[in-house]
Amino acid sequence: MGRLPRFAEHRFVGTRDTMRVHDCDNEAEHAALEERFADDELLRRNLLQTFAPDTLAEARNRGFRPS
Repeated sequence: MGRLPRFAEHRFVGTRDTMRVHDCDNEAEHAALEERFADDELLRRNLLQTFAPDTLAEARNRGFRPS
């Protein structure tokens, strides 16, 4: 299973424009995030967020919804 290059240590990555959190250990979610990562320039536009601790509960605590 792959991870985004700058976020290799993080399982959950959120997109700030949609307030969705993606589980990078889920193939379908990771593929969708990778596509958006390349097409929408999410990193350049500062629209990606990770969470500490790296849990779905923390992502929800910050207002993100599962994708």
